[in-house]
Amino acid sequence: MKLSFISVLALATAAQAFTAPQHVSVAKTPSALSMSTASEAAAFVQGERIIRDQLPVVYVYDHCPFCVRVRLALGIKNVKHNVNFLANDDIPTPTALVGKKIAPIFALPEDDLVMGESMDIIKLVDSDPRFGAVNTIKPATGRDDIKKWQKSVQTLLRTLQRPRYVATGLLPEFQQLDGRHAFIKNHQLPPYEKPEWKGNDENPDGMDMDVKLKLYAEAMAKDPASSVEELNAKLVELDDIVYSEHYCSEGGLSLDDIDLWARLRSITIIKGVVWPAKLRNYMDNLSALGDVPLYDAMAL
Repeated sequence: MKLSFISVLALATAAQAFTAPQHVSVAKTPSALSMSTASEAAAFVQGERIIRDQLPVVYVYDHCPFCVRVRLALGIKNVKHNVNFLANDDIPTPTALVGKKIAPIFALPEDDLVMGESMDIIKLVDSDPRFGAVNTIKPATGRDDIKKWQKSVQTLLRTLQRPRYVATGLLPEFQQLDGRHAFIKNHQLPPYEKPEWKGNDENPDGMDMDVKLKLYAEAMAKDPASSVEELNAKLVELDDIVYSEHYCSEGGLSLDDIDLWARLRSITIIKGVVWPAKLRNYMDNLSALGDVPLYDAMAL
């Protein structure tokens, strides 16, 4: 019996779920900081499993970094919760919950509470003793170097990640064509800016949908080698400013990690990326700690 590509990929993904993360593409030469004592920093000590009679629920898109923030924080705090993946074109569900199409949404049935905004959700959970020790995730440090790095790769990552989100056919929010088209309709590819893609006062309808579909197809068909090479170099830069393989800022696991890791996760959907060793360990460690899988098995 011949196995289809999807069958083989499913088997590989299933196997990965039961094993420790594997370093597929890792740079062999460590940076100066990765050889320092910072690489020996103590790992975060996770508390006991928290299982409420009525489980919290998060409504999310799998690719969304703001949604990943909440999933990562709940996982770090070891709080069992239900994850409801919204289709990307689903407007009625989030609107019924919070009045508009947004994600993440956090529901706490025992309090009859429903709320949005990722950092507000995390603050609520980390200050409530029902969810274990409070204030276990340290405040953000306000590091300008990490923010500057994130801004420096914004265009590059949009170019590489956005076509791959919809091309895999595996992310839950994009299981149907309507969901994929809804994403393409609303998310521009460089060099286009949001007003010319979605529309503005001069052009309310924005770019024609057929043109958008063509641009996404062309972006996916283009040889990514030069862009991946550029990204690999940027990851070396980031590796130099990440404090350790357990947390990115000196002093322990913080909101810096919640934000940075959530944004870096989508890089694993890009095939051919070479991760510096410390940064790859960081990705794997927080993936395991937060119980949020990476995309390596479906990378394109």
